[in-house]
Amino acid sequence: MAILDKKTHLFFSLVLLCFLISLSPISSLSTVAISKTSNQTLICALISSSSFPQQSSLNCTSFPEGIQIPLNPSVYFSGIVGGNGFLCGLTSSYSSSTSIMVCWRFLNNGTNLSYKSIYLGPLITNLDSGNSHICGIVNGTNNRLECWQWHEFNSSNRSLMTSNLAVGEDFVCGLLTFGQIQCLGSFRNVTDAIPSGNYSEIASGSQHVCAISKNNSLVCWGNMVGEKPIGQFKSLALGDNRSCALRINGKVVCWGETGFSLPSSLSGEFFETLEAKQDIFCGIVTSNYSLFCWGNDIFNSNPAVFNGVGVVPGPCTTSCPCVPLPNYESFCGRGLMICQHCVGQDSSVNPPIVNGSGPSLPPLPPQPMPSPTPSQTSGRSDPWSRRNVAFLVVGCVGSLMMLSVLVILFFKYCKIRGCRVHDSGRLDEAGSPPQQGSQTSRVQDQQGTPQPPVLEKRLSQLISIGNGGHLDEFSLQVLLQVTNNFSDEHKIGSGSFGAVYHATLEDGREVAIKRAEASASSSYAGGTKYRQEDKDNAFLNELEFLSRLNHKNLVKLLGYCEDNNERVLIFEYMNNGTLHDHLHGLESSPLMSWVGRIKVALDAARGIEYLHEYAVPTVIHRDIKSSNILLDVTWNAKVSDFGLSLMGPQDDETHLSMRAAGTVGYMDPEYYRLQQLTTKSDVYSFGVMLLELLSGYKAIHKNENKVPRNVVDFVVPYIVQDEIHRVLDRRVPPPTPFEIESVAYVGYLAADCTTLEGRDRPTMTQVVNTLERALKACLATPIFSRSNTDDSST
Repeated sequence: MAILDKKTHLFFSLVLLCFLISLSPISSLSTVAISKTSNQTLICALISSSSFPQQSSLNCTSFPEGIQIPLNPSVYFSGIVGGNGFLCGLTSSYSSSTSIMVCWRFLNNGTNLSYKSIYLGPLITNLDSGNSHICGIVNGTNNRLECWQWHEFNSSNRSLMTSNLAVGEDFVCGLLTFGQIQCLGSFRNVTDAIPSGNYSEIASGSQHVCAISKNNSLVCWGNMVGEKPIGQFKSLALGDNRSCALRINGKVVCWGETGFSLPSSLSGEFFETLEAKQDIFCGIVTSNYSLFCWGNDIFNSNPAVFNGVGVVPGPCTTSCPCVPLPNYESFCGRGLMICQHCVGQDSSVNPPIVNGSGPSLPPLPPQPMPSPTPSQTSGRSDPWSRRNVAFLVVGCVGSLMMLSVLVILFFKYCKIRGCRVHDSGRLDEAGSPPQQGSQTSRVQDQQGTPQPPVLEKRLSQLISIGNGGHLDEFSLQVLLQVTNNFSDEHKIGSGSFGAVYHATLEDGREVAIKRAEASASSSYAGGTKYRQEDKDNAFLNELEFLSRLNHKNLVKLLGYCEDNNERVLIFEYMNNGTLHDHLHGLESSPLMSWVGRIKVALDAARGIEYLHEYAVPTVIHRDIKSSNILLDVTWNAKVSDFGLSLMGPQDDETHLSMRAAGTVGYMDPEYYRLQQLTTKSDVYSFGVMLLELLSGYKAIHKNENKVPRNVVDFVVPYIVQDEIHRVLDRRVPPPTPFEIESVAYVGYLAADCTTLEGRDRPTMTQVVNTLERALKACLATPIFSRSNTDDSST
């Protein structure tokens, strides 16, 4: 029995270890990149620092001279790739599981250098490029393939690839979990000729692919030129009609058009890894990690590109499928290692090496199972027999499938029956408000002749149906007492239907009291009548919506007062005022960091997302702007002022048809032009507010010639040209090298939100996801893969 318990414990330990290892990303990134133009070659590599061996820098050299990559020595890359006229670097933080990818592009003579951040999101563990395209595997719940600079690639055709990407001309190949090969794309000579079997390495040229099997044999397909060599290999590098392979003894063999071969001057060298692009091949030598290149007359005569400087021989990662490089500590930080190519080892038999606090050990060879003794075979049978394990696996899979079906059925039931989320009960459709206007800067609704519902009838109806049951009803006498008869010394601002006062109740609660202007029957004449109707409707809107909505990023309604002609709402007091004050009013503000501003934007976005996605029915705010974003004592942002808010279109509708209302400078031009309201109108307004946060300019401001100017027209062109640094708010300290990527990404988001066509704008859920990634990257602890390199923040 004791022996059985030990076996059971060992089995569960191995299963747990394998499960944890399967969750940790194993990187397949390159530390050498080759970029080509018609007349120049750029070779870049990650090189270990002599004074700080665990910190590496990006070094580039051009042949002939001419291409200059602006580098920032304080930023490190985990991998680099290159192609025709471009170089891209990946910055990864394992502590935050976040990656940022930036690219430099240049013309034939190295001029017109442009820089752009093309990715910020979950960790990218594998990255490769062809002559034109870039592809990577994004780590997450389900690893997914992402490609850039490849508009024709069908992004919906998601792959099952997990490692070793190989990108060619109009195709991408990679290895699945157990080493099978999958290829996607339009080049049929490759995608229709995939060999069967299990493989450990794969590489591609522009029109052919080669792979190394588990027993280190070589297989090639596609439009390969030359005769494939025979033997055992551990690494590959393929170009245009040329190929090189690294034998298991470290020697390189090459083949291809015009009798391509390794130069005789390098025949005595042993190499650690290879890289190729078009007609140029490079390798890191094992002796001192120098980088030698060959393939044309320039390099064949003088192959040493980075000689004796310690080029990082591979990406630093958290685990290895076989064995780590013996001296990986010289290149990687704590908890990371560089992997050697697998030689004569099947990683499905030998478990991966995971870095820990102690030294890494090579995998143990498979041990023969001892013959069972009679005492072990008699009595109870082994519970971990193949049959029982099969039943266990089938049972688990079946249970998961059943659970998935139940979850799907539950959500379908909710959709059909109208399940409500966060107690946002259905609004009273009979009393749904007409379009409202606001104050001086608002565009007024111009209603026709139909008479509005009587204020008292709507208010009593709202209260009678129980929506305000959780609210306090305050007496007018109490409110007069705490505000000193609504004196100016208590007044702190104005809202959509009246003045706002600050007061402290008898129980010690600080509150904001919004008082509507009194409505007398004599005032209902001409234009004054319709303006009063707007104020009445705004009051009822706030009471009606906020009595049903409940979210941490929406201002909280505490109660109301209805006494004859007095209409008063009582809100939680927001100690730090409005976002508008901190951006444009106060000479000094604690909100002077990019982390703080992105966090405020994320809070506001979450509140709006709740209105669009989780409130039932959907709510469209219609007046998102910096003065309607309030900040509490701990700098949490909340959306306020629902005086213009409306229920969104029903399931069978795409928009609401009505005359536009909102605030000049924030209003969606498509809504104003077509008079069709959708949730994307709020997205546009939020984008304008993002531009305010980034630039410090008001939505409508005057330029140096005192001419009014829209912040969208002024700031977005700089964002599109990757020059956001020229329009950032100068009151905020310049962003750090890692913050600049997040700030630039928020800029791209703002530009997307303010596009003219509503269908091209993101949803608020996509906005929230992007801001979460940007904030996470800003807050990331700078524990990077030490095979990282420099990035331009200009």
